[in-house]
Amino acid sequence: MAAPKNEPKIYTGIGLDFETSGLDCVKHACTQLAMQAVRFDTWEIFDSYVKYFRPYAKQEIGGAPKRKLLRTKQELNQEETKLMEYQQEALTYSGITMDTLYNQGADLKEIARDVIEFGKRATLTNGRQTKPVLVGQNITFDIGFVQQLMCYAGLMKEFEKVFAGSYDFYGNFQPKYIDTIDLGRLAFANDPTMTSYKLELIAERLGIELDDAHDAGADVTATLNVAIVCSNQLRNNSGTGVNFQRAEKTRLHFKI
Repeated sequence: MAAPKNEPKIYTGIGLDFETSGLDCVKHACTQLAMQAVRFDTWEIFDSYVKYFRPYAKQEIGGAPKRKLLRTKQELNQEETKLMEYQQEALTYSGITMDTLYNQGADLKEIARDVIEFGKRATLTNGRQTKPVLVGQNITFDIGFVQQLMCYAGLMKEFEKVFAGSYDFYGNFQPKYIDTIDLGRLAFANDPTMTSYKLELIAERLGIELDDAHDAGADVTATLNVAIVCSNQLRNNSGTGVNFQRAEKTRLHFKI
């Protein structure tokens, strides 16, 4: 009987960027989400997604238990319709208006379900190691809003099943990610003229055009282009001239 063939694993990532109504994922809302699915072997973009969020109400999730109070029906309705904070400065920065959100925005739960389905489509090889990894510029900021989105939609468990990640000391799921700020620092930390690692500056230094900055779709495209250029430099550079640290072996085997 012929030995079974070992099919090569296809590793994928999802470039992700949120525009938001402020910097605090507890108080502020998602206003736009863009995603692009990419293969790490060929850097082929094979799926994309962009949507605005219809304005939505704040939900009380986590924290210390609140003392129960008797409320009138009118007070309960007011609580249910109390929107997240929408800072005008943040909206101006991204070029998004409240009219755009009300007229073109989709329901938060619909977008959360779309994210789950997008992650499933981006999984090209079954297995724990080949679940899609998030890729972004200052991606830890976006992860806060991913967590808000999934918690508000009640889909965190579904998110955990689809995306790569692990559980921290407190039992909370932390998605696995690649941050292009770190890639930029690896590439330019030896350059004293590189004083900032904003996306537009990293892109400019790598010769990448960035159009319509602070639009989520344009930012995802630029972010993935940064990852592509840095990856290609790693793949094409043999490391000649680099002073590697070498230490005497103290054991015969090393396991990771």
